[in-house]
Amino acid sequence: MAINETRLNEFMGRFVGDLGAVMHAATIVVGDQLGLYKRLAEGSADVETLARRTETDPRYLREWLSAQAASGYVDYDPATQRFSLNEEQAFALAQEGSPAFIPGAFQIAVAQFKAIPKIAKAMQTGLGLGWHEHDTALFHGTERFFRPGYAANLVANWIPQLEGVEARLQAGAKVADVGCGHGASTIIMAQAYPKSTFIGFDYHGPSIEYARQAAKNAGVHDRVEFEVARAQDYPGTGYDLVAVFDCLHDMGDPVGAAAHVRKTLKPDGTWLIVEPFANDKLEDNLNPVGRIFYSASTFICTPASRSQEVGECLGAQAGEARLRDVVTRGGFTHFRRATETPFNLVLEAQP
Repeated sequence: MAINETRLNEFMGRFVGDLGAVMHAATIVVGDQLGLYKRLAEGSADVETLARRTETDPRYLREWLSAQAASGYVDYDPATQRFSLNEEQAFALAQEGSPAFIPGAFQIAVAQFKAIPKIAKAMQTGLGLGWHEHDTALFHGTERFFRPGYAANLVANWIPQLEGVEARLQAGAKVADVGCGHGASTIIMAQAYPKSTFIGFDYHGPSIEYARQAAKNAGVHDRVEFEVARAQDYPGTGYDLVAVFDCLHDMGDPVGAAAHVRKTLKPDGTWLIVEPFANDKLEDNLNPVGRIFYSASTFICTPASRSQEVGECLGAQAGEARLRDVVTRGGFTHFRRATETPFNLVLEAQP
């Protein structure tokens, strides 16, 4: 076997970067759990000072801070031996809910590693792994990672791009958020449109309990309900808007879900579908964003779909053409891309 040394060196360089990122990920989760980023954002500090500030052991903290500095997540000044977060690092690591807040993503990665034995077995048997069978880090990490994007875009950009929906919400509409998880998207809409009523549905009971408490904490529980129900048979009719956020591709029977959404909408209602950004061809998704979504799809999305009754397995990189096919087979006649972000396709469907 002839080895091209240049290509081998390039590949090994990629390996060093990847291994460093994987091992660094665990330090981010620990730093987030212990509040280290938030306390460092209060001001630069040497190891001893930050140890007192965070009530952590200075020897462990020195290694943690060194790892952060080596990864570019923390700044280090050799002259003063002090560590600090610049404004951009603090925005992404220490400001919960900022549009760039990233620690939740690493909680998702932790859940993936914990699922390795189950996924290895699933890949051999073809069986699924339901959302409810994952570690709780997945549920909390998903909310913390996706909520900032919804907070930044949902009311300001996505809903205004839908035909006539914003005016209906402002006047008072009936809204269903299907596959709502911890209810972040539901609550964001409820806070923005006080004349409308909202109900979130999810099959995962613990997530619904979390969402109910979150609605109370947000002060919108008088206009927001959460119920345990599946996308294919959630209750109610006459909805002005039905929304699904980053979950249609997880469903075992997305066509059945589409048909049920159509049945529950008003004749002039709108279905808002937010999905991970993807092009229609595999080769056009071989990029950093596609890398994230294909990896997540292997461990989370495809197993979730396979665990359900039909198991169509769209995957997290379904693309607009496959989603259009699902929606039209569900009985919708109008389908268009309303807008997009680097991470999301925002689609509109109407009966």
